[in-house]
Amino acid sequence: MEQLTDLKAILHSKRANIYYLEKCRVMQKDGRVLYLSEAKNVHQYWNIPIANTTCLLLGTGTSVTQAAMRMLAQAGVMVGFCGGGGTPLLMATEIEWLSPQSEYRPTEYLQGWMSFWFEEEKRLQVAKKLQLARIDYLENTWNKDRDLSAEGFSPDSSIMQSALQNCRAKILAAPKVSNLLQAEAELTKQLYKHAAQTTRYGDFTRERAAVDTANAFLNHGNYLAYGLAASTLWVLGIPHGFAVMHGKTRRGALIFDIADLIKDAIILPWAFICAKENASEQEFRQQCLQAFTDHKAMDFMFDQAKQAAMKTDWKPVQP
Repeated sequence: MEQLTDLKAILHSKRANIYYLEKCRVMQKDGRVLYLSEAKNVHQYWNIPIANTTCLLLGTGTSVTQAAMRMLAQAGVMVGFCGGGGTPLLMATEIEWLSPQSEYRPTEYLQGWMSFWFEEEKRLQVAKKLQLARIDYLENTWNKDRDLSAEGFSPDSSIMQSALQNCRAKILAAPKVSNLLQAEAELTKQLYKHAAQTTRYGDFTRERAAVDTANAFLNHGNYLAYGLAASTLWVLGIPHGFAVMHGKTRRGALIFDIADLIKDAIILPWAFICAKENASEQEFRQQCLQAFTDHKAMDFMFDQAKQAAMKTDWKPVQP
């Protein structure tokens, strides 16, 4: 039996890599996980540093061996099969996550989550806190990121200040989750319009099946955020089905709740900027991953999920 390499533990929130692979074979060789790419008359092996990898997205034309999956599971790497560019082949399907199994995963965060989840009012309060945190993260990210500022993305403009303040007021006053979803949709629509105008992209309508560059980049970037969210919840031991805001009938809805914390702040502006610059899909992906690292996106996800799970003082969020 192949001897597995000893791995140094790296906290998931500190890991650096998300991989999207296509047209290759993932395998185990000499105690390492590699992927084999096949060019014309050339076979090349590339190492995947699994101890420092958060998630692995396998796109079109990929395969993975049982031995490689064993090592990925040992390292706690989330693995997902997806369509080309990181999005599903059929827009009606969700990405299929393969969760590493361990009987020693934590239970305290699951128990904390369950302590409020069965009460509708408490779920609403957690949903409000996540939405407010999402706006705070957007403001902090756009204020700190010089590249975004140089492209015209600033939370201090009168248009943005009005949009964010109105959204905050609607979140605080929302009596039901449906009102939160409406407030979220209205803000996101305003952000799309602001981004299109700022980058002079032209007329823009958000359609997941559209083929224009901005929509394609938004799809791709959102699935990177879903990878971070899925990894965060798996590490904390919180099942993906216990959502506080998104659809009750969607098995992975909590992934969307957590991913929303960072999507507007990072994915949305860079999708339009990279579309304006005619960047390649790989260049856009690298920009997003660098922004995740620069703005500690996964740390933020962990902090918000842990705070919600371990909350003991249940005072309603007041307008």
